[in-house]
Amino acid sequence: MTHVEDELTDQPACWSRAAAQADACAKELPEPGERVAIVGCGTSCFMARSAAALRESAGHGETDAFAASEFPYGRRYDRVVVLTRSGTTTEILDLLARLRGRTRTTAITADPDTPVTTAADHVIVLDRADERSVVQTRFATTALTLLRARVGLHTDAVVEDARTALAEPLPQGLLECGQFTFLGRGWTAGLADEAALKMREASLSWTEAYPAMEYRHGPISVSTRGTAVWMFGKAPRGLADEVRATGALWIEGTLDPLAELVRAQRLAVALAAARGLDPDRPRHLTRSVILAP
Repeated sequence: MTHVEDELTDQPACWSRAAAQADACAKELPEPGERVAIVGCGTSCFMARSAAALRESAGHGETDAFAASEFPYGRRYDRVVVLTRSGTTTEILDLLARLRGRTRTTAITADPDTPVTTAADHVIVLDRADERSVVQTRFATTALTLLRARVGLHTDAVVEDARTALAEPLPQGLLECGQFTFLGRGWTAGLADEAALKMREASLSWTEAYPAMEYRHGPISVSTRGTAVWMFGKAPRGLADEVRATGALWIEGTLDPLAELVRAQRLAVALAAARGLDPDRPRHLTRSVILAP
């Protein structure tokens, strides 16, 4: 078993621990009514987008999400939350240094012995969710679960759905497809982007991701026989029929969208194995992006 397989299988247990930890982290996490930005890079950026949408939808206050390299320093926030598995990513550390003394910051990380623990005002360590593989799975989804639980939108049913996602066979016909499109709405749009990234990283697949309604405005033109279109969450009315009319395989997520992401992670690993690739060591990638001074 690869590291990434072991790590993605461990997600239900990690989510349960994170949900139980959420109330104890109340002082480190945003309070209702605060104006908040959630920031990350790569996978963590997509989780930030999902977490921001969840927080606003729960009525906890205006919440933005940014890639660390694109943070708008001219805006005022009560708190900035950064997601960083490694705690060493250059863009994250640069951002925290610029915000020091100006804006309260919280870092959610997997490693307590890294520079981020002294760069941020508050630190939450999810060390049980750390990973040996380059490709992120359990840390990202566990960090999102922590934030989701804090705004009251996590239930035990989410964990049960993740167990189902790990136990049931993948939808028939997926492994035979050559192109994959993931769709989301609201908070699940970030999950769709993350599913596409996992497919690129682990299996070098041709993958795309869009907000579900935007898919109709052009991207549907590339869908054909051999394309899989996977919806995270409830699909817009009529979209399934439009996709099937192209000849593409329509996959409608029936589980909690975060559990659907687990199924997509499994697909990426399965395709990597079928293509003779090592999902633990995707080409051109490292565990952390550390730029030269």
